[in-house]
Formats: sequence, structure tokens, C-alpha cells
Amino acid sequence: MIIFGVWSLEFFKIEIYMSKVGVIMGSKSDLPVMQDAIDILKGFDIEVEVDIVSAHRTPEKLFDYGKNAHTRGFSVIVAGAGGAAHLPGMIASLSPLPVIGVPVKSSNSIDGWDSVLSILQMPGGVPVATVALNGAKNAGILAAQIIGAHDTCVLDKIIAYKEGLKLKVNESAKDLK
Repeated sequence: MIIFGVWSLEFFKIEIYMSKVGVIMGSKSDLPVMQDAIDILKGFDIEVEVDIVSAHRTPEKLFDYGKNAHTRGFSVIVAGAGGAAHLPGMIASLSPLPVIGVPVKSSNSIDGWDSVLSILQMPGGVPVATVALNGAKNAGILAAQIIGAHDTCVLDKIIAYKEGLKLKVNESAKDLK
């Protein structure tokens, strides 16, 4: 009698990794700026979850979000805030994920510089990648590039996007001649 071994399907299990980006902001008034990040990420077919997490008005929610984002499938967090702009830095202090801060020029802002400096001047050990004032589009692109480092589908879309930028500039230059 010949007995054949039983192969476990677990051996052939393929895990499909889907990247998700958390886009958070301090208040709903930040949404018009942060929409640029949401749109660019969706354009790269990256799942986006949007929420309002105020560092000053909902600190318990901030702590929960920051400590648990990596267990909820997020790969990157894009955090926008105006004024004192503590949200990106506080999230970065709690999360092992990369955090991209978007300084937002708000109604109570000092020309946006307070937001820029609050996000940019992080202490050693708590990095926050910081984009320009109201630069949520670049934050979305940077988040996609981080994901593209391990996801070739996203990487290919980024390459095509950048090629499109180059073609647009070249077309604009032709119009000058």
C-alpha cells in the first residue's frame, strides 16, 4: 500500500497586501485643503479613510488613532492641521507608521507660519515629513510613493503620473515658441 502525503494549502497561501492611508485633520474646516490628498490617493487607487481627530478637543480619540492605526491596515498617515498644529506630531509620537504633516493656513493662523513651524520643528526621534503650507496634494503623492516602494502597481502609477507631468511641461514649452 502506498500512502501519499497530504499537502497543506497553507503552504501555498498567498497574502494579498492592500495599502490604506489614513487622512486626518483637526477640524472639518481643514477638508478643502486635505481634499487634494484624498483625490490624489484615490487617483492612484489607494484606499483612503478620512476622519477628524482634534489634538486639543478629542485627545482620547487621538491617542486611540495613533496607537492603533497600524493594526487597522494603514500604511501611512497624512495629518493636516492649522494654528498650533499639534495633530501630526502627536500622531507621530504614538504611531510606528510614517506620518506626513500638512500645515493648513487657518482663520486663526499667523499667515500659516505657526502651522508650518509646529509641524516642521519636531524633536529628534519623532519625525514628521512636512509638506508646504496647504500642500496636501504633495502629501498624497508622498504617501503613494512610500506605498509604491513595496507595491509595484502603485509604483507603476506614480511613474506614469510623473511622466504625465513631464509631458505637460514639454507641451507648455512648445506653446511658447
